[in-house]
Amino acid sequence: MKRLLGFMLFSITSALHAQVRDSNEVLSLEKVWNIVDKDNSQLRLSGLIEDQTDIDLQIAKDKRIPELSANANFARNTSFPLYTHGFFSAPDYIPTSRYGYGFGYSLNVNVFNGGRDQRNIQLKKEETRKAQHEYTLQQSNVRYAVAVAYYDLYKFLQFRDFLAAEISSEKKQLATIESMHRNGTVLKSDILRTNVKLSQLELSYSDVEKKIAIAGQRLNIFMGRDKDTPVEIAWQEDLAVAATETDTSLERSPAYMIALSNVHSSQINMRQAKADRLPKISLFSYYDYSYPQMAFYPYSRDLYGFGRTGVKVSMPVENLYKSKHTIARARNSYQQETMKLNIKRDELTLDIRDAYLQEQQALESVKTAEQNILQSTESVRVIRSSYMNQESLLTDLLDAENILLEAKFSLTSAKVNVQLSHIRLLVKTGIL
Repeated sequence: MKRLLGFMLFSITSALHAQVRDSNEVLSLEKVWNIVDKDNSQLRLSGLIEDQTDIDLQIAKDKRIPELSANANFARNTSFPLYTHGFFSAPDYIPTSRYGYGFGYSLNVNVFNGGRDQRNIQLKKEETRKAQHEYTLQQSNVRYAVAVAYYDLYKFLQFRDFLAAEISSEKKQLATIESMHRNGTVLKSDILRTNVKLSQLELSYSDVEKKIAIAGQRLNIFMGRDKDTPVEIAWQEDLAVAATETDTSLERSPAYMIALSNVHSSQINMRQAKADRLPKISLFSYYDYSYPQMAFYPYSRDLYGFGRTGVKVSMPVENLYKSKHTIARARNSYQQETMKLNIKRDELTLDIRDAYLQEQQALESVKTAEQNILQSTESVRVIRSSYMNQESLLTDLLDAENILLEAKFSLTSAKVNVQLSHIRLLVKTGIL
């Protein structure tokens, strides 16, 4: 008993340690995507829909199996009057058994039905492929939304770091200005202005903290975890901003493949509508044992067997003129889907081009932000030195520091935009 309790305590402790370790794991975007692929509710629902199309395909294949049935019956028979001299004359009663029974089998094998079953299988296969493309599209869209939440968290964590460093620097600068004021070098208004800026920085820091919490909750929801679970990401790592070559063709775009699948399905439906004019040929066989023998004259109270085997041909004559409207509707649907495919191709071509240009724009913004930081850093150094020598105003120094802080924000935002624009391009092209 002690060993069992010890084992259970060890298992619970190990599980808790594993949970803590998982919650404190530093998550890269790829790790978050892997978690989302398994635990996101939207993707799990899309996966169930995809599984449903596979089941529908198997049902369509099952319809090709010959129809075989066994039958049996047991009944109580009525009297058997035979009106040999007319309905209004007294009948002769044929002796029958009080009870009757029967058993046998029936077999039907489809030989030809205009190719309907095979085309139905093709249609279900096309629906399965379409469901796969829809899942891929859903997965790409969810991944892009996850990337937005991830890089929002990354950006706000960077902002918090910048603000913390700026608050620390500003407090040191305030101490220096207070010392200069005691020496009669600067006015008290400089202390007030510095305090105002420090208050604004602390307010901004508090606001960024709230945004960090919201971004972390959003990321947890995407991963299917409790929204208050701590999230650790690699926010201190610098983001790569190098230009990368991307295949901008449409062959792998899930949105384009969905439209193409709709065209194929409508084409199959059009051929299916034309098949309504064709005959249906099947083989049939049945054999039954019955008691008593009441199917043929003379009747008897004996068990008898009877069956037939042959070929059955049916021709829907009315469909020769009724199906023309069905065919016309199917042809119209095919033309609509073809036009939708062309429209989707044009839309995706423009979207891919727009995503590519946005990525190039983001890369240029990074270069501009880096130059602004260099210029602003130098400007702050020069103005701070001149302020300490009483050659410039404090407002000039505070403005320069604000510009430098905004430049740091802009650089981080530009790097994030590079990542998101590249991911958006991968989503549009179906590479993600």
